[in-house]
Amino acid sequence: MPAHPALRRSLAVIATLPLLALAACGYGSQAKDNDTAKVAAGAKKIDGLDSVRIGYFGNLTHGTALVGMQKGFFQKALGATEVKPATFNAGPSEIEAINSDSIDIGWIGPSPAINGYTASQGKNLKIIGGSASGGVKLVVNPDKIKSLKDVKGKKIATPQLGNTQDVAFLNWIAEQGWKVDADSGKGDVSVVRTENSVVPDAYKSDSIDGAWVPEPTASKLVAEGAKVLLDEADLWPDKKFVITNIIVRQDFLEKHPKAVEAVLKASVEANKWINANPDQAKAAANAQLEFDSGKALPATVLDPAWKSIQFTNDPLASTLSTEAEHAVKAGLLKKPDLKGIYDLTLLNKVLKAEGESTVDDAGLGAS
Repeated sequence: MPAHPALRRSLAVIATLPLLALAACGYGSQAKDNDTAKVAAGAKKIDGLDSVRIGYFGNLTHGTALVGMQKGFFQKALGATEVKPATFNAGPSEIEAINSDSIDIGWIGPSPAINGYTASQGKNLKIIGGSASGGVKLVVNPDKIKSLKDVKGKKIATPQLGNTQDVAFLNWIAEQGWKVDADSGKGDVSVVRTENSVVPDAYKSDSIDGAWVPEPTASKLVAEGAKVLLDEADLWPDKKFVITNIIVRQDFLEKHPKAVEAVLKASVEANKWINANPDQAKAAANAQLEFDSGKALPATVLDPAWKSIQFTNDPLASTLSTEAEHAVKAGLLKKPDLKGIYDLTLLNKVLKAEGESTVDDAGLGAS
């Protein structure tokens, strides 16, 4: 079923932008050459491909992709097929890149993946793996907001209309018994859609009273004197919920399964290395953030942010259904048919080869 009209309009605007404009915004643009990801001598191309285009965000919740790029896991797995990375601010923009054939594989939150799948009647993408859980917080100005009930009447930022944090916050607002128009963000709480990179300055200028945001943006606000009012993990059973998935264009999966398998192998290896070497992994993710944005995170931001994220190959499929229900409840999505959104065949093949436990699609795989 289709997404909310306002969300469709915002996606359509991005879709009509010329590729040059997208590149200027950092959408689908190739990053500069990274010395840590050189092609090994004698390496061969996979599936005859010159390159694989991989999208991700400059968020620590995309740590698998950050580390995979920085430590060369992706390039090693793909041999002489070049990795071409592209960074995004939020999920809807990355979905447009998938739809417009600007990227092949991407790290992304669950809500945009759901929207992208349903808007294309299940034809454009598949979720092929998990990446991370947690790392999302409601952070507020302690002078203005001292308890959860004080959020009413305040201005709270989310990254983008219809992105994962936007849906989560709208759902939380509804659970408080408050009313907000999903389109405008106006109501008992003012939901201010603001890019993560802009949120700290908006907070300092008093344009917002807080934000429901992923890491490291949450910890950046804390470094500015904000306080964590709520960790989203506390709202979920076992404190686990999908925050980052891996998606692929369906036609790319059909034509180049070996390349997709190679990227998944690199992702599994990256997560294994991250969990075995947390301090080194944290530093590697920060190095990639600096490489991509020109600015590294200070330890006061990096350390608490990294601790709140769990890196996992499990897509936590059962929580995807719940997040879809939240989007429906928020008025951003009509009740979707998510059957077939997952194809975990190649991931489970990789996991078996690595001697690790396979993962489940919660009945949402292809029939």
